Amino acid sequence: MSVLPVEATDTTAPPPEAAPPSADLPLRGFPAPTTAPASRRGTRIALPVALALLAVPLITAAHHSRPAPYGDHLTVHARVADAERAGEPELRRLGRAVEAYDPVSGKARWTYAREGRRPLKTLGAPGHAFTLWSDGLVTDTARADGGSVRWHRAAPGSAAWLRGAAARGGAGVLQPLTPGARMLAVVTPHRVAAYRAVDGDLRWVLPARPGCAFVPSRAVRTRGALLVAQPCASPGASWTSQVIAVDDYGRIVPGRTPLGNGDLGPEK
Repeated sequence: MSVLPVEATDTTAPPPEAAPPSADLPLRGFPAPTTAPASRRGTRIALPVALALLAVPLITAAHHSRPAPYGDHLTVHARVADAERAGEPELRRLGRAVEAYDPVSGKARWTYAREGRRPLKTLGAPGHAFTLWSDGLVTDTARADGGSVRWHRAAPGSAAWLRGAAARGGAGVLQPLTPGARMLAVVTPHRVAAYRAVDGDLRWVLPARPGCAFVPSRAVRTRGALLVAQPCASPGASWTSQVIAVDDYGRIVPGRTPLGNGDLGPEK
């Protein structure tokens, strides 16, 4: 009987393949990652949010605590729904403030004051309340409702003069140049400056002649012109040189070609 050969087989099992490294297991040579507890992660997120929320009222308080420009303190006592029907309020200077009163009820609409200053003169015009202050500043307040101080303009070198007797308390400094005071002249000894009322834009400046000075309290209006006395120290100065005439376009002289004033149209 013949015996068939049997094919030799290796009964030894192959070594198992190396398992891939798990993401949950530390890599060789590196420390195992640590995961913060959920409560700590929530604390880290909540802390910046809480700080941001706390900063909001602090920023708001800092904004409201900033000093007002020029030391302004404008207080509205009564809101005006329809300014045209309500009418222009009356203007009064009381101590260190300008106050506007309703012409019918007599109740105060608004009060305007400036720190350390006092109003010397006021001039009311449709929609405007012009004020000359003791430091030589001229302001324009929205007359009907006291909603804002539209502009501030300084009269250079006038503060010391306004403190003296020659200024007569600022008499004649504020002079309307047009009907409704659409152009306003500020007259001081050294110069006459004209401003557009709607936005305070400086339109022209007329300096006094050398050796002469303007006298605002001796200014008069006639036939659409403003006549301002300009006395001179020189005894030989003619009387015609000691009086000037101006209007909203500047000094009135024969043959002049005045520039426009850049009117912005009807005020609203």
